[in-house]
Amino acid sequence: MVYTVTFNPALDYVVFVNNIKFREVNKIEKELVCAGGKGINVSLVLAELGIKSKAMGFIAGFTGAAIEQSVIEHGIEADFVVLDSGLSRINIKLKSDGETELNANGPKISDGALKELFLRFEELKDGDILLLAGSVPDSLPQDIYQQILEYISGKNVRTVVDATGELLTNTLPYKPYLIKPNLEELAEIFGERPTCKDDVIEYAAQLRAMGAQNVLVSMAGDGAMLLDSDGDVHFCDACEGKVVNSVGAGDAMVAGFISGMLDNDVDQEYALMLGTAAGGATVFTDSMPSKAQIIDQMKQLIKRNTGK
Repeated sequence: MVYTVTFNPALDYVVFVNNIKFREVNKIEKELVCAGGKGINVSLVLAELGIKSKAMGFIAGFTGAAIEQSVIEHGIEADFVVLDSGLSRINIKLKSDGETELNANGPKISDGALKELFLRFEELKDGDILLLAGSVPDSLPQDIYQQILEYISGKNVRTVVDATGELLTNTLPYKPYLIKPNLEELAEIFGERPTCKDDVIEYAAQLRAMGAQNVLVSMAGDGAMLLDSDGDVHFCDACEGKVVNSVGAGDAMVAGFISGMLDNDVDQEYALMLGTAAGGATVFTDSMPSKAQIIDQMKQLIKRNTGK
């Protein structure tokens, strides 16, 4: 089973406005409402690829109920801790000449609610996958990722961490199975943005030396790179198409990689390619991609990367 944790899930209200004019009334051309948050995004793409997952985290109020309903409707098992007060946030994603996001803070998470979440980790079994993704709300301790990894350290669980800065690097002593920084996040960690593939390999090698087993780096238009647990380097070209949306592309890449890993645990290049296909399919659509869109990108990548 794959478990995804989203500490601060949201209802994403995505609106498309043609040539928005501020300080004026604008007509919305198209709108989408969907459950969001990095862990939930991963679960959504896993569901499209036929992989069952359980979404965990915290929800509150009528917006939290809507998030849970949306997750279940997509075939994902929901196991959220329901908070006694507050409202799960609504995030606004404005698409016009560019992309603008308005992200709310979310409800306060009590110590009791956090203890309830930890108790749910008791059900994890050897061979399961636990994904921790995204930022940590102010009401939670900032070392919560380390606390969770310490709590489950006696289990043979493969952990995936998709976070930034110290939130990521502080988990490395617990040897996460997979981490997925992008170029900007590498720059945040090492103080300088990589300018070539050799730089990416060097930074990934340092992260492996710090404890990560596999390092997956998304490189935008330059594709993706994987430094695997054997120290082997794999590259995959970027998908080709018209960029429509960048939100959730990294989450889709993680989901695609996990799916590819579960399909064939020994073929890291296949997992890398499926992750790249899922990320690319997200960029070329309004929201999270369908299985058909991911498969279409996968076919194109196979042809370009292998010539078959």
